[in-house]
Amino acid sequence: MTARLGDLRPVYVAGVGMHPYQRPGATPYVQLGLTAVRGALDDAGITWGKVESTFTGTAMIGMAASRPMLRHLGVNGAPMTQVENASASGSSAFRLACIDVASGISDVSLAIGVDKPARVATGADKSGVPSLSASMVEPFTHFALLADEYMNQYGVTAEQIAAVAVKNLGNAALNPNAQQRTPRTLDEVMGAPAISGVLTRLQCCPVGEGAAAVVVVSDEAIETLGLDRSRCIRVLASAQRSEELYGDKSFDAELTRTTTALALEHAGITADELDLVELHDAFTIEELQYVESMGLSEPGRAAFDLEAGDFAIGGRVAVSASGGLIGAGHPIGPTGIGQIVEVTQQLRGEAGARQHPGARTGLTHMVGLGAVCVVHILQTPEEESSTTA
Repeated sequence: MTARLGDLRPVYVAGVGMHPYQRPGATPYVQLGLTAVRGALDDAGITWGKVESTFTGTAMIGMAASRPMLRHLGVNGAPMTQVENASASGSSAFRLACIDVASGISDVSLAIGVDKPARVATGADKSGVPSLSASMVEPFTHFALLADEYMNQYGVTAEQIAAVAVKNLGNAALNPNAQQRTPRTLDEVMGAPAISGVLTRLQCCPVGEGAAAVVVVSDEAIETLGLDRSRCIRVLASAQRSEELYGDKSFDAELTRTTTALALEHAGITADELDLVELHDAFTIEELQYVESMGLSEPGRAAFDLEAGDFAIGGRVAVSASGGLIGAGHPIGPTGIGQIVEVTQQLRGEAGARQHPGARTGLTHMVGLGAVCVVHILQTPEEESSTTA
C-alpha cells in the first residue's frame, strides 16, 4: 500500500504571502515573487536562512527562474527545484514541499508560485504528432459545449450558469489580492461580450500575473523555531492523479471525482465536513460540474444549490470565497498556492470581510490542462479550532 501524507510526519502551513494578481504589466517577475516570499517568511516568523528547500511553480517564465529571484534573499545553499505542471504548477510545488517535510528531508520548505503571461509551446506542440482537434476546439469552446450538454441534461438555464460568476466576482470584490474587484450583476455578466456558446467574457477567468508563497514546516520546526502554533494549519492530505479513460463522461469532472475521493479518503473525512472549497473555475460551468464531482451536490443539482445560497460565504460550504479564478484571477503558476493562502487565512479566521464563519476544514483543487488534478485538504488542529471565527 502506498503511503499517505498522514502516515508520515505532520505537516503545517506556517506562513503565507502574496503579490496581488494583476493585469500583465512591467513589474519584473523577481519583484512579484520576492513580495510573496518575504510576506510568507514574515507571516511565519522565519528568516530565509532557516529555509531548507524551495519549490517554485511556474509555467510561462522559462528555464531556471528560481535563482535570479531567490538570490536577492541571500545564498543559503538550500536546494531549489522548479516545477511546471500547467495550471497545476503551484499546487504541484506545494505538494512537493509537503512531501519534503513529511518525509523528514526538511523541517522548513518554501513553495512559491510566480508567473508572467507569455506564449509558450506545450509538449503536445513539440510532440511531432499533429492534433486533429486542437486548432478547432479552443478551451472555452470545450467548456461551452459542456455547458450546453449540462443545460440539456438537467434543465439548467444559461442564467443559472452565469450566477457562478456573479457569486465569485462578488467575493473577489472583498479580496485585496484579486485581479477583478468590481462586483457584477447577473445582467452585466449575461450582457458581457460573448466568447463561445453561452459563455460570456465575465464567465471566463482572466490570465494575469502575480505571485503566492507558503512556508511549510514540521512539528519540530514549530518547537525549535518558536513559531506560533495557533496559526499553523495542518495539511491533512495531498492527492494527485492523471487522466484515465472515462467512456462518454467528461474527463475534467471524472478526474476531479477520483482525485477528490482519494484526498478525502486520505484525510479520513467526508465531503460533508468541508467548510471551504477553492476550485479550478476557469469557466463558470466548471464550478457546477466540480462541486458535483466532489460530492457537495447531487448530479444536476449544483446550479439549484448555488441559487439557494449553499455555496456563498456563510452558506453550507463557501466555494471560491477568494473569488476563484474568475474573480481573483488565474496567473497560472501562483494560482494553486494562492488557493492555499486563501484557505489558510480562512482557517485562521483572518480573511476579513470574506471570512466564512466557523471554518475549520478546507479543500483546494487545480486541474492542469485536463491531464492532471491536484487536491489538498487543510484543517485547523482540533485544539486550536476554537480560536477561528
